Amino acid sequence: MPIALKIAIAVTIILGTSWLSGKRPELAGFLTALPLVSILALAFSYTDHQSLALSSKYARSIIIAVPVSWLFFLPFFFAERLQLSFWQTWGLGLVLLAGGYFLHQTILRWLA
Repeated sequence: MPIALKIAIAVTIILGTSWLSGKRPELAGFLTALPLVSILALAFSYTDHQSLALSSKYARSIIIAVPVSWLFFLPFFFAERLQLSFWQTWGLGLVLLAGGYFLHQTILRWLA
């Protein structure tokens, strides 16, 4: 699949949900939470490599990564109570997400 087509699909989804977040944030949040990126990335990866084994390994990594990635959102639950700014909250979420990466890697090694 041509890279320009991959980019166009991804950009359309990102821009569409970003635009929708100003009109219907609940719907935009639901759509963003769908594994759209995973679905597309798995399909793109398979069309590029034609390997079910690689796609399966990729999907297993995603399954572990999804709940770990929720760490990013944890500070947003406490931002108002702790009187954090958006950028402080966002930055703290990134720090937790970085720690989550190491947790993800540990779980994958343990399952191998």
